[in-house]
Amino acid sequence: MAGPRSPHTGFRVPRPAAFGADPGGERMARIRRSPHFRDGVFQNPGGAARTRPSGSAREFAKVYFDRASRLSRAPLGTVPVHATTLADLARPPASGLRITWAGHSGVLTEIDGQRVLFDPVWGERCSPFPFAGPKRLHPVPLPLASLGPVDVVVISHDHYDHLDMPTIKALAGTDTLFAVPLGVGAHLEHWGVSPARLRELDWHESTRVGGLTLTATPARHFCGRGLRNTQHTLWASWVVAGERHRVYHSGDTGYFDGFREIGAAHGPFDATMIQLGAYSDFWPDIHMTPEEGVRAHLDLQGGRPGGVLLPIHWGTFNLAPHAWAEPAEWTKDAAGEAGQAVAFPRPGEPFEPAGRLPEEPWWRAVSQPLAHPWRRARRAEGAAEASRGDLDLAGER
Repeated sequence: MAGPRSPHTGFRVPRPAAFGADPGGERMARIRRSPHFRDGVFQNPGGAARTRPSGSAREFAKVYFDRASRLSRAPLGTVPVHATTLADLARPPASGLRITWAGHSGVLTEIDGQRVLFDPVWGERCSPFPFAGPKRLHPVPLPLASLGPVDVVVISHDHYDHLDMPTIKALAGTDTLFAVPLGVGAHLEHWGVSPARLRELDWHESTRVGGLTLTATPARHFCGRGLRNTQHTLWASWVVAGERHRVYHSGDTGYFDGFREIGAAHGPFDATMIQLGAYSDFWPDIHMTPEEGVRAHLDLQGGRPGGVLLPIHWGTFNLAPHAWAEPAEWTKDAAGEAGQAVAFPRPGEPFEPAGRLPEEPWWRAVSQPLAHPWRRARRAEGAAEASRGDLDLAGER
């Protein structure tokens, strides 16, 4: 496909197919009618979010390219991947709800007799180019074809680590439907998905797929695949509700008050899949830390522990300065303090939220030792409180 004309040579520069396509025609007209589209771009809930790294480029480079930091961002050995088989997934879940984390944000959810695949990325890199960009830190747990039939593929937004052209092209040859945020359908049509198989939603809109209701809900993030980011495709979190079960997938998002509203309207949930990796102080508005991820889950559950939290968006690609296994380790601590159940499956390991959860900290075998800075602070606080108590008792005597 030809791209924009070069201002110097007069020749057209080829546009990589992985860039996708910009919305146009009736799709663009619908985007302009959206209450969330203003001043030529989609707007975030809670006000503008910083989508570019804050601080100086020098400070970011100093952190990102520091040798010790670089070494910590990859596993020390082979990541233990569960060898999921088609036979594993052919047996219906006993409880009616089974979840299989494929790595990063890709999750197969079998819910009330139907199969939903969130943000599938089976490609080797999350990049428009096969020779550059973040590469997998572990292999896919099973071939895409071994998943078996999928009723609907749900996409949260159009970034490369969530919307993967090779994966979509492979799924375009099946009978699956695709539920996507407003504008994202332009990419899928460009890659061969029939418009009849697209369900393109604005926030708070729903669609029915068999016995499931899928609702696009707000998130605090941004979009874009090409060199020119037009902000003309929406980003979303998703609620999937069946007759007996409800699940939530956060996509990518910063923490915001909207989690409470989503929980009040659609919760509580049997399971939430929450982004809590690739965070940094350089972009605090668009990704959540583990502590924020646990807080978001509690908000979605009405302010109290409930259901099961599945951490996603970590372990598969190196996308931020934090240590590779830090999201899992810190989530374990934060959830433990809150009394919240968390599943820590190996990539490809199916589990049922109503059954025995995978809780072993398997990452420790292939991770450098991880810091827990708040533990020292809390011990100091505890010692200070004990000291004050001793003084109070001495005063009473």
